[in-house]
Amino acid sequence: MLVLKHEMRPSPTADEQARQNFVMGLRSFVLNDLASDMRHAYETRIAPAFARTHQRPPATGSEVHRAIRGDAMFALYSALRVNAQRLVWDSVIPVVARERPRLESIAARASGGDGPALRDDFALPSNVTAVDVHLLPGSYGRSDGRHDLTTGAIYDQGLAVFSFGLMGDNLDDIGSSIARFIAGRYPDFAPRDILDVGCTIGHNTAPWARHYPYATVTAIDVAAPGLIYGDARAKLQGAGNIRFAQMDATKLDYPDASFDMVFSSMFLHELSLKQIDAVMREARRVLRPGGLMLHMELPPNPQMAAYDAFYLDWDAYYNEEPFSKAFRDQEPRKLCAKAGFDPANYVQFVVPSLGFFGAQAVDDAAAMQDETVLDDNTGRLADGVRWFCFGAWQS
Repeated sequence: MLVLKHEMRPSPTADEQARQNFVMGLRSFVLNDLASDMRHAYETRIAPAFARTHQRPPATGSEVHRAIRGDAMFALYSALRVNAQRLVWDSVIPVVARERPRLESIAARASGGDGPALRDDFALPSNVTAVDVHLLPGSYGRSDGRHDLTTGAIYDQGLAVFSFGLMGDNLDDIGSSIARFIAGRYPDFAPRDILDVGCTIGHNTAPWARHYPYATVTAIDVAAPGLIYGDARAKLQGAGNIRFAQMDATKLDYPDASFDMVFSSMFLHELSLKQIDAVMREARRVLRPGGLMLHMELPPNPQMAAYDAFYLDWDAYYNEEPFSKAFRDQEPRKLCAKAGFDPANYVQFVVPSLGFFGAQAVDDAAAMQDETVLDDNTGRLADGVRWFCFGAWQS
């Protein structure tokens, strides 16, 4: 059973917890066991049939998708995964609805009148409002008023169920793993001002505040409910040096050279290519000389085997992530160069999950210079997950 380790967590009843445990078990089964069975079907039946017809194996993820789409194994996998995704939210939303008054009271006490910086005139971008991202009803911006934090709470509890323990007790494994890696790889890097863009509830922001306690950490997002919830969540975990603000990462309200680091986690794939270009240009603009832009994301298709590219593109077709494949078809080095970064300053890393592999594995990876994407668990939410990140240093 997974229980979040902070006071802002929703508290399910025994029956509600049992439902969530079932959904966690179902997702683990689909993403580990059933995914393995689907790969076996591809390698033993689908790929050989394709090769007989075309005199070559599938060359891209799109070709794998077309070849496998009519297969019964793929249909079973996809049906179970889509329904498991819907069950995540079904198992969480009623809990948060019942717990809302308690959570609002805790958040009000935690903020002490000093909550996130919200804007009355802020208009949510269409990439958030036009689709139910991740099949979350109403998407991230769902709100019934200025102080409504329920979508933040739904996201927190939902991500805990969704990740079935692989993102840690407080869902901060991505931030914790990468922050430790960066501190080990670049021991002289001492950022004074850190910006996390697209932070949702700040779950991956807090590790940067812990690793660089002298730094001022700012976390921005377009959706107010996550900021309200995340601000209280951070304060109750002792991360009082994080400032939360409602802001669009494509149009930052900061002057040039304001930050030493700009970070994001699982954010870019939810943006159009035009928005991604704007985010990166803004990151370059607000970075000081010697500063680092770093994005944790799903690994790029050009660096992956055809089947692995197909597997990670599944969400673009079936999980309401319409921009994901277009982003993953790009070469990150070229995206950074297009934004004005010197190609010689490009970096990318594959970081072992701190929670799964332990601190020594992260430290060992930081000491190595291998930056290739070789492991088929890179970016894949399954046992043995590794996190891919890329970016560039500011000249």
